[in-house]
Amino acid sequence: MTMKLQDTKIAILATNGFEFSELDRPATALREHGATVTIISPEEGSIRGWTDGDWGNSVDVDLTLSEAMGRADEFDALVLPGGVMNPDTLRMNDDAVEFTKSFIKAGKPVSAICHGPQLLIECDCLTGREVTSYASLKTDLKNAGARWVDKEVVCDQGLTTSRTPADLDAFIAKMVEEIQEGIHARQKTA
Repeated sequence: MTMKLQDTKIAILATNGFEFSELDRPATALREHGATVTIISPEEGSIRGWTDGDWGNSVDVDLTLSEAMGRADEFDALVLPGGVMNPDTLRMNDDAVEFTKSFIKAGKPVSAICHGPQLLIECDCLTGREVTSYASLKTDLKNAGARWVDKEVVCDQGLTTSRTPADLDAFIAKMVEEIQEGIHARQKTA
């Protein structure tokens, strides 16, 4: 594998209840492409994933959200894994919303899969944007101003979204491409 993302720094924002594959596979792929990946969470220590309808493996937290606040400029892109509990908890956390907004405002690539786009609703950055997600979020995303489509991966000016773990291959490929492209001037909508 080529080092397409050498010298890039990627933040993955998650908390307990993230869909394990939606954090683990993108993190692994990003590292294989040469990126430095930092797991950021409101919790310190480790956070526990969700796999096949039950608690799964844990991952270590590299940086707490409170430590990361005001440091978004140190990262080149943001990844938001899904899982039902994870984004629902994060969307209620003002720091998580502000941290995510800072990437949108800077035009940096943001990638969200499955229920991950729930956090984007709170960021008020979806008006007129084409996105996809887990099907149960369709109405919520439309109500937030997005144009929801049923595709394995959708990219709108650096905002990459996918539906489920079944779409991870397409999601990862598009995410890597968008991170390689860097800043997206038209992404700045929040």
